[in-house]
Amino acid sequence: MRILLVEDDVKIASFVVKGLRAAGYAVDHAIDGENGLHMALTEPYDAAIIDIMLPKLDGLSLIEEMRKERVNSPVIILSAKGSVDDRVRGLHKGSDDYMTKPFAFSELLARVQALIRRAGGHAETTRLTVGGLSMDLITREVTREGRKIELQPMEFSLLEYLMRNAGRVVSKTMIMEHVWDYNFDPQTNVVEARICRLRDKIDRDFSKKLIHTIRGVGYVLKETP
Repeated sequence: MRILLVEDDVKIASFVVKGLRAAGYAVDHAIDGENGLHMALTEPYDAAIIDIMLPKLDGLSLIEEMRKERVNSPVIILSAKGSVDDRVRGLHKGSDDYMTKPFAFSELLARVQALIRRAGGHAETTRLTVGGLSMDLITREVTREGRKIELQPMEFSLLEYLMRNAGRVVSKTMIMEHVWDYNFDPQTNVVEARICRLRDKIDRDFSKKLIHTIRGVGYVLKETP
């Protein structure tokens, strides 16, 4: 999952970026509203975290422009202002949630996860399941047919993306855009390497394979007969 953070406070931004990446998310960071808007309009994000008081373009105007351009990524506002009027104003501009500073990172992470689930049509579930493969999005535990599978954060994010798109072929470019926080380089084999490691953990000890390569197109996670 790929997240946009627009925050000009260096300490807060570093704290949030470090925490999100440790949780397995790809994160792009902008330090002002204009750059944040450009990134929001040109790159696909599963969620955005936007401060209100930003240089060049304030956060509310940024969100308003995103919605005008039909960018529907869920947005959490960060602000030192915590009055009811401020929260209402943020929601009216198109945000989905509002957190006041200072905040606990664990709460921010939980809210990001909830927004992504809702945006993906998973509002009532915290678990993804494909065949005998199961992923708990809260505890981050993965099992297949009752057997626990240990994954690194990046492997977890890659598997989550595949499971959210179960039955749908996803290209290398799509994977890079949603799982890694840098632009796709057609010369790199990072996707193939990660898929190979993930397949080794998910499929190696089972007769039915779930991760399939569609030659020349990409990858698909699906249960076969």
